Amino acid sequence: MSDLSALEIAHELFEHQAVFTVDESRSIKADIPGAHTKNLFLKDTAGDFWLVTVPAEDPVNLKALPEAIGCKRVSFGKPEDMERLIGIKPGSVTPLAMVNAAPGSIRCVLDQVLADADTVNVHPLRNTATVSLSGKDILRLIRHWGHEALVAVIPKKVR
Repeated sequence: MSDLSALEIAHELFEHQAVFTVDESRSIKADIPGAHTKNLFLKDTAGDFWLVTVPAEDPVNLKALPEAIGCKRVSFGKPEDMERLIGIKPGSVTPLAMVNAAPGSIRCVLDQVLADADTVNVHPLRNTATVSLSGKDILRLIRHWGHEALVAVIPKKVR
């Protein structure tokens, strides 16, 4: 949170009970305005790791995703890799975890809808709070930490 202040990024912090899934987070969303997110920690068949952030209710088409972001076929990454690369455990995944990543160790992707949103809600490295800030400021923070985030239209799975 100190980087938010240092970069003079407008934000609001909401404390709440721990939430581990999109379903569990529905109870807190009504009280927090803005776009809500879900995050996918992925590994492609080339061995590269990806952190993909999309609107919470969007079902992601994992078969079409590689073409949209420029990688090989993807699968979910292991919790131990998540902890090693971005310093957090499952349930607390957030694009703000890029603060812990060594440059080049993981690729960060932000859905175009979120990148353009005035208010995006993400975990502040823990699942007992939500921080609201703009999509542009999320991208600014990621650049500040030495990464280039890819902004992409993430393909949705047809229900």
